[in-house]
Amino acid sequence: MPKSNRDLIVSYCTTYLKTASCQDYCRNGLQVEGQAEISRIVSGVSFSLELIRAAIRRKAEMLLVHHGIFRDDIPPPPAFEGVLKERLKLLLQHDINLCGFHLPLDAHPVIGNNISLCKLFSIRQPKPLDIGFIGELEEPKPLSKFIDLVERKLDTQVKVIPAGPSKIKRVAVISGGASNYFSAAARAGADTFLCGDIRESVVRAVEEVGINLINAGHYNTERLGVQNLGKLISKKFRIPVEFVEVPCDV
Repeated sequence: MPKSNRDLIVSYCTTYLKTASCQDYCRNGLQVEGQAEISRIVSGVSFSLELIRAAIRRKAEMLLVHHGIFRDDIPPPPAFEGVLKERLKLLLQHDINLCGFHLPLDAHPVIGNNISLCKLFSIRQPKPLDIGFIGELEEPKPLSKFIDLVERKLDTQVKVIPAGPSKIKRVAVISGGASNYFSAAARAGADTFLCGDIRESVVRAVEEVGINLINAGHYNTERLGVQNLGKLISKKFRIPVEFVEVPCDV
């Protein structure tokens, strides 16, 4: 089976995603070092024991994730305890690399989560909005029809605050935990905001601003970017990259 060097793969990803230009809550790139030669990669949305075990079963030498180890996950030294300890223990026992890309994978204008959602829902001429995008549907569409489209394409059931017009045209998209960006979406002219959460603190404010908010789920809105990155790696380095679903409704 063909193999490639871990550091070459990581360097390719960090350069392609321009991680050096992004301030984030985590290290983007190699987060846990494993073996140097890679013949198979398992990818997924979030770092977990279930995903590590999937990599072990498939004899993968690298895990590629969107949600890896964040600063808040790391306890004060010298303790690595609880959930993080068990995950690290299993990774290190099997000499598996952990490679994570967070905000650069949300914001990337070609393969990122948000531009991919725009393409999936036929949102035209998307322009940057923070780490997301805002654009227009080809023609005005009833909110209920757009909701049906989102649920079908993402295989989920959304939660909606229908505080904007019943027929929509201009849609903003920011994946994941971004519901507090509703006001930025409204100021940019969006009548509808698609994100991955609804926080209690924004519900009344969304109603008062008068914008539709669609929560399609944090996991469901952040599956596409890591899948796209895996395809690029597989094509360039000629090694298999398998996306493994570990579904989550939030």
